[in-house]
Amino acid sequence: MKARALLLLLPLLLLGGCGFHLAGARPLPADLKKVYVDTVTPYKVSEPPVEAQLRAILQRRGAGIANTPGEEITTIRLSDLKETREVLSIGTDGKAIEFRLVTRVHYEVFRGTTTLVTPGDLVATRDYSFNPEQVLAKEAEEQRLREFIQTQLAELLMMRIDAALTYRSATAGPAAPEGAEPAR
Repeated sequence: MKARALLLLLPLLLLGGCGFHLAGARPLPADLKKVYVDTVTPYKVSEPPVEAQLRAILQRRGAGIANTPGEEITTIRLSDLKETREVLSIGTDGKAIEFRLVTRVHYEVFRGTTTLVTPGDLVATRDYSFNPEQVLAKEAEEQRLREFIQTQLAELLMMRIDAALTYRSATAGPAAPEGAEPAR
């Protein structure tokens, strides 16, 4: 019995020893300890799900969410949030029977005037079938898919920011003391 328990614990110890962490369980990079999430969405009444989900992810991981931007606060700016629906296939009656939902968002991560993560775009898609006999159910399904896509975009964005900031801090060399000459 003890040997079996030891065999089960051994892989966990090896994974922990090499730095493996479950997604979302890693400590936040120092640049994300205090964050302001700025979403540029003209003509919207409520915050988009991608913004709400990003805030929730940051808070779960221990970040403080600021109400206003500042020089000592990292700003994550989301803009150009676009949702489109494309026709994938048409039935014999000439009506669309499959659609693709496409959601795009542009992001920037900076503190003051310093860019912390190279700005970029994220795109997520989902395909679904449409049945004209179930219009209300399919409209509800489409709305749920749109919210799911934005949640997925928030998770992907968080992973991309986390990876970029971790790489940035790992490749930044130690600061030279004042007055020291650079190494040759």
